[in-house]
Amino acid sequence: MDTYDILLYGSYILIGIGAVLAVFMPLIKSLDNPKSLLKTAVGIVGIVVLFFIAYSISSNEVLPKFEASPFNLTPAGSQLVGGMLITTYILAIVALGSIVLTEVTKAIK
Repeated sequence: MDTYDILLYGSYILIGIGAVLAVFMPLIKSLDNPKSLLKTAVGIVGIVVLFFIAYSISSNEVLPKFEASPFNLTPAGSQLVGGMLITTYILAIVALGSIVLTEVTKAIK
């Protein structure tokens, strides 16, 4: 094993530790204030509901060129990808709309 391999695996471990701490430390800190957990739960439930709405309206049609190797896309996979794309589009539009609305209200004040 080269030094590069050891350092690369070490960086993978550090990235993993950082990701775990980035998720769990705010949760541990928010146990002091349970109302903040409720706001987080409402946000997560809202995104999940939005995804299921987007998933239900997305198509499960697969073009023949994507059914074969190397893609091997199934109708269920196609519908999942469509739901994720629609969810991303809706969230991006909401984010851009809120930015515009905020700037307009700041300009009016």
